[in-house]
Amino acid sequence: MTAALAWRGPFANDEAHRLHADAFGTRVHTAQEWDWEQLVLNHSLGWVTARQNGELVGFVNVVWDGGAHAWLQDTMVSTTHQSQGIGRRLVERAGRGAREAGCEWLHVDFEDRLRPFYFDACGFTPTTAGLLRL
Repeated sequence: MTAALAWRGPFANDEAHRLHADAFGTRVHTAQEWDWEQLVLNHSLGWVTARQNGELVGFVNVVWDGGAHAWLQDTMVSTTHQSQGIGRRLVERAGRGAREAGCEWLHVDFEDRLRPFYFDACGFTPTTAGLLRL
């Protein structure tokens, strides 16, 4: 069965927290610690949800500068649904949403082990970037 994707699809904090903990191997946070719903409404260009049988199995947040640049943040697919193309489809839909909003560039940063996913499966190209730990 194929996951259904939605630009700015509805989701609840508790399911986003469970998905995040599963995808990133972290503990499950609470809405008081991390209010996904309010954060994306206040600060994101959009997001993409992936659902299968009603369950949130994938998510990616798209943040932006209000102009030409957008960034992927928190690309996640549940461990039970990985290697089914859901992540690639999330990124494709996020790119289309950013393009429709007038963005010209979609940025992403990631761990080295994800190079094949972002470069080969999703079509990103390597760039020079910097990071400052605060």
